[in-house]
Amino acid sequence: MPTEFAIRGFHAPTLEMRRLAASEKLLATLGFEEAGEESGRRRFAVEPSLTSGKIDVVEQAQGSFGLNAVGTVHHIAFRCADLNEQSEWRGRIAALGLQVTPVINRQYFHSIYFREPNGILFEIATDGPGFATDEPVDHLGETLKLPPQYEQHRSEIERILPPISLPALRSDTSFQA
Repeated sequence: MPTEFAIRGFHAPTLEMRRLAASEKLLATLGFEEAGEESGRRRFAVEPSLTSGKIDVVEQAQGSFGLNAVGTVHHIAFRCADLNEQSEWRGRIAALGLQVTPVINRQYFHSIYFREPNGILFEIATDGPGFATDEPVDHLGETLKLPPQYEQHRSEIERILPPISLPALRSDTSFQA
């Protein structure tokens, strides 16, 4: 597959909120500034030139919470460099009066979670240690990797997963962004 077709990121997620005013201070704390409004949709950006640095908000006073099912997003994740930066973010968020989880070790990264004032779950995850902690980079994705707490269920998990086959990459293919 030619590099021009590679996925390079996601565009702005759209968040439906009952009261945007309740979340504006948090968005500002996270570095977002209002970048525009059109047809009731307000865009916030940390860096207008990055597609991944934007959030769209639609205020729906009579809106309802989505159910964890097809068509809903479980959470919005933000990245940070390391545990030190994550600790700083945790302090800033707690200072806003929001409940923040302790740091959770996800094996490949560390996460903190909190709900913004309208109930949407946010995550801030570290960049590392990375996915090459338990297999070489040139073999990522070739075998099923499970967190340690699920290893005891490996045979059951493998039994219910559909088989996946990937086409072999041509040697002249490059996926550099």
